[in-house]
Amino acid sequence: MEPSVPSTSPEAEGLVEAIRAYRDANGLDLLVGGGAAGLKDFVDRLYTDFPKAVLLILVITYVVLAVLFRSVVLPLKAVLLNVLSLLASFGALVLVFQDGWLSNVLRFEPLGYIDSLLPVVLFAMLFGLSMDYEVFLLSRVKEAHDEGRSNTESVAIGMERSGRVVTSAALVVIAVCLAFVTADIVLIKALGLGAAIAVFVDAAIVRALLVPATMHLLGRWNWWAPSLRWPRLRSAA
Repeated sequence: MEPSVPSTSPEAEGLVEAIRAYRDANGLDLLVGGGAAGLKDFVDRLYTDFPKAVLLILVITYVVLAVLFRSVVLPLKAVLLNVLSLLASFGALVLVFQDGWLSNVLRFEPLGYIDSLLPVVLFAMLFGLSMDYEVFLLSRVKEAHDEGRSNTESVAIGMERSGRVVTSAALVVIAVCLAFVTADIVLIKALGLGAAIAVFVDAAIVRALLVPATMHLLGRWNWWAPSLRWPRLRSAA
């Protein structure tokens, strides 16, 4: 007997859980197959390992940036602000594709839930992209700071030197991602809109406002690091 709800819906997931949890007087276990059960097993396995992967990526990113910028504060700020961009994108996707905001404009029928693959794919795609913009900016800031400029001057110079590159790259990515919004498949539409929102927030709010503001407020603490022998990254001649 096929359920009367889509196999990707929370109702189908609840039905699978209820059947698997059933025990009769003889202790007989019921096995469930089909699309809904297979999808639930896949999602359970996916989200068992996903937090570990996220933590590993955050730690590796922090360590690499700490070595690159010789600071323990800047990498932490970079990771937190990147996560902020992703959370803004996830929140917007919930409003649009789960709650149905702009569904008439985007021409889709809201299902009342978010596809389980969406957060995983968006994180994998956007975290590295956002970190690229962060490295562009902080590299220019560090160059100015190494030249003997003050913290405030270094931030201003870094914004001036990297602003056009970050903005141009962001506009290209946003334009490409918005093209996916015209797709008929809701998952593709959501990926395009989510990526466009995340890149816009990252370039227009995080990099243009929050990064320079936090660096100005932190002052000399931006460049604080324990007295360690930091490895030097050498570039090829």
